[in-house]
Amino acid sequence: MLTEEEIHNTRATLNELKVEHRDLNLIVEHLVATPLPDQDQLLIHRLKKRKLILKDKIFQLERMLVPDIPA
Repeated sequence: MLTEEEIHNTRATLNELKVEHRDLNLIVEHLVATPLPDQDQLLIHRLKKRKLILKDKIFQLERMLVPDIPA
């Protein structure tokens, strides 16, 4: 069970990660919509990979905040 402080800190971190994920999504959408040289494809790939990492972290933090419900 998490303490109130841990819940507060987890929610704050979760919010920050969601904002970063949203921002990365906007950047990727912009880069994909704009014709780019090949070197920028690597940048898009890295940004998408970072988005996936953030999505996994967000999922983990959300699971921490939701108590297990017995079946």
